[in-house]
Amino acid sequence: MGKRLIIAIDGYSSCGKSTFARLIAKELNYIYIDSGAMYRAVTLFCMRRNYITLTVLNKTGIIDELKDIHIDFVFNPDINEYETFLNSENIENEIRNMAVTSLVSKISQIPEVRERMVELQRQIGVSKGIVMDGRDIGTVVFPDADIKIFMTASVDIRAKRRHNELKNKGVNIEFEEIKRTIIARDIADENRDISPLRRANDALILDNSRMTVEEQMLWINEIIEKKIHGG
Repeated sequence: MGKRLIIAIDGYSSCGKSTFARLIAKELNYIYIDSGAMYRAVTLFCMRRNYITLTVLNKTGIIDELKDIHIDFVFNPDINEYETFLNSENIENEIRNMAVTSLVSKISQIPEVRERMVELQRQIGVSKGIVMDGRDIGTVVFPDADIKIFMTASVDIRAKRRHNELKNKGVNIEFEEIKRTIIARDIADENRDISPLRRANDALILDNSRMTVEEQMLWINEIIEKKIHGG
């Protein structure tokens, strides 16, 4: 069957990284780990304790409780997907709302939070056979990953995709607000002091602005085939 791989997928928000990574994991029967969901879970935990708002950031409180934050990915056979659990509670839907989205960059900039998440991510990857997406997977978490992809797309395309996704979930929000949030997220991710968003030197660039999901899968499957059987 060939060797088992670690596949790292990094890139900008709302590029479809999670959809792409999930499909790859399903085809290979690998474990899918959404690293962004881990930071969102921490953000939700902190929001519930009022450690973080748009104007407040209680780093001491957050750091003191990191040891009490337990994040798991549990496979749900009913939907054939992995879902995010925070301290045994399914929070998959709650962590995708705009309130969490607007604050997650602040949480991800805290060094102690990142250290803890990276530690957990590396533990999961010990046995290989995983697909993980995020913003520093190929540069920090798994610098020796077998395949590294850096995904990008235009801001307007990303905002449109996010707008459609939220609309389908019944969330009513203006396109321009989503676009502003995405731009702000890009700036924060690229300029943070700890593990800024950047492409690993050996990462392959995937600009999917004008690509269907099917076209993206054809592209990655050829790369995986070469790596497993010929690389």
